[in-house]
Amino acid sequence: MNATGQEALQEQLVALLPRLRRFACALTGSVDEGDDLLQAACERALSRAERWQPGTRLDHWMMALTRNLWIDGLRSRRRRAEVAYDPDSDDRGFDGSAALEASATLERVRALVAQLPPEQREVVALVTISGLSYREAGEQIGVPTGTVMSRLARARARLAEAIADPGA
Repeated sequence: MNATGQEALQEQLVALLPRLRRFACALTGSVDEGDDLLQAACERALSRAERWQPGTRLDHWMMALTRNLWIDGLRSRRRRAEVAYDPDSDDRGFDGSAALEASATLERVRALVAQLPPEQREVVALVTISGLSYREAGEQIGVPTGTVMSRLARARARLAEAIADPGA
C-alpha cells in the first residue's frame, strides 16, 4: 500500500473509532474488554493495511475484523474454561437517586445483553448500537436479512422478558 493509501486508512480509521468502540463494548459486555478488543482490532488493521482496498467500506472491514477477534477470544476462553463475562463496575460517584438509578439500569441492561447468546448479542450490537440496517448487518456477518431480523426479534423478546421480570 502506498503512502497515500496508508494515510487514507489512518484518517478513516480515526473517524470510525467511536462507532467501533460502541460495537466492541456491546460485543464484550464490558467497557474495559471492549477497549481492549478495539485496540487489538486497530493493531491488526494497521499491521495488515495492505489487505484493505482504498475505496471500499472500511467500516465493514473493521467490524468484521473486530467481530473475528471477539469470536477468537470467546473460543479461547471456552478452551481455558474461563468465564466469558466479568461485569465491570460503573463507579462514577454521582450523588442523587436519579443518577444511581440510571447507573443501575445501565449495568442491568449491559448484564442482560451480555447474557444473550453470542449470535443475538452480535445483531443487537450491529443494528441497535452501531446503527446498521438489517441488510448491512446481514452482509457484515454473512447471514440473510431474515436471519438478522429473527435473531434481533428473539434478543429483544428475551431482553423485554428479563426486564419485565427482574427476579427471573
